[in-house]
Amino acid sequence: MSKNSNFDKVLNKGDVFVLAFGAMIGWGWVVLSGEWIQRAGTLGAIIAFAIGGFVVLFVGQAYAELTSAMPKCGGEQVFSYRALGRDASFICTWAIILGYVSVIAFETVALPTVIQYIFPNYVKGYMYNVAGFDIYFTWVLVGVVSSIAISIVNYLGIKTAAFLQGVLTVIITLVGLSLIGGSFVHGNIANAQPLFKDGIGGIISVAVMTPFMYVGFDVIPQAAEEMNIPFKKIGQILILYVVMAVIWYAMIIFGVSLAMSSSQIETSGLVTADAMANVYWGSPLASKILIFGGVAGILTSWNSFYVGGSRAIYSMAACGMLPPFLSKLHPKYKTPSNAIILIGIITTLVPFLGENMLVWLSNAGGFSIVISYSMVSLSFIVLRKTEPDMPRPYKVKNVKLVGAISVCMCIFLGLMYLPGAPASLVWPYEWGIIITWAILGVIFYVWAKNSDIEHNPPDYD
Repeated sequence: MSKNSNFDKVLNKGDVFVLAFGAMIGWGWVVLSGEWIQRAGTLGAIIAFAIGGFVVLFVGQAYAELTSAMPKCGGEQVFSYRALGRDASFICTWAIILGYVSVIAFETVALPTVIQYIFPNYVKGYMYNVAGFDIYFTWVLVGVVSSIAISIVNYLGIKTAAFLQGVLTVIITLVGLSLIGGSFVHGNIANAQPLFKDGIGGIISVAVMTPFMYVGFDVIPQAAEEMNIPFKKIGQILILYVVMAVIWYAMIIFGVSLAMSSSQIETSGLVTADAMANVYWGSPLASKILIFGGVAGILTSWNSFYVGGSRAIYSMAACGMLPPFLSKLHPKYKTPSNAIILIGIITTLVPFLGENMLVWLSNAGGFSIVISYSMVSLSFIVLRKTEPDMPRPYKVKNVKLVGAISVCMCIFLGLMYLPGAPASLVWPYEWGIIITWAILGVIFYVWAKNSDIEHNPPDYD
């Protein structure tokens, strides 16, 4: 990677806030909050998100220190290469890219799903069935067209993407706060029963979904080279956004549980929208406002993870880990244009597989995210030992404790996805996503290795 950055430093603190926080709060709370409550109960679901937040907060400490010390495009790839070497760095970064691509693909399915809730008669042109879900032409068309549109926005430059992100994050925050406030005023505490469901198994089944929901703070290191803020501040704001996301999800779960009884949640088509209507006197308008906020959430996540995923792919290609054509920066827009196109092609195909992809992607993506988080945490520990004098504008205290907790908690969550565990991945769908991505990674890695390019480590300076 070139010693001189080819990226423009155009992102201020406000831009960074909307990219990270907008990614973390996204759309998942609108479409999946009912499932969380049904799996674990009200308090069980909140505890599950607290557990996930606890893990992410410790991992976030590692990210904060490493990002301030090495504020270069690529994030995980830069950290893990310096600490663990080339092969480990490939696994770490390719895993987080699957997490990013899974979120982007998730949104290509979520948008036509929510549009169907507003306009149930728009679904026309039956084509086929996937795992019990009927696929219609117009449903697929919405996902495909919107995917292409978001790809174009990101192709045109990060500042354009950040402006769109700012507008949408304000909308989704106001809508979410309206739901929480309305539930506290007009909700019923009796609706929060049952507080727990299926004991520890229920809590774990929700906890393993939380890495997918919290992913987003790690977009900050991916775009660090484009930030015009002090390095120490990068670490501080990263931790702040993680804490804000934990509070957000806990309040949403509690708000929905106050607004709807367990039986209402079970029969609802879109729980959060119906909860909004319940606390505002059954108003259909309130429900539609919530859905409008949900659409904004879809777009914020979609947008942020294009930024994160494309920069990670670019960084890997620039170091010879992926084919060289993926290291191209657009001469005018200064964006990794070919990486954006690759993500767009992959994710535009996902709507053809139907709504079941929502759960499949969240679980498969969560597993790959945990793998990457564990390797970043290990890199954090290793670099403190091998390079104690490295300048660290944001320096974590109690490094051994923080690092050990980060690694151990990531390993624990990772084990929960394996066969026989309470939240094991489903065969063939979820394991199929993991295996397909691994095969694609091997193909790209061999392609890059056999290309006539230098296999240089990333630039740390």
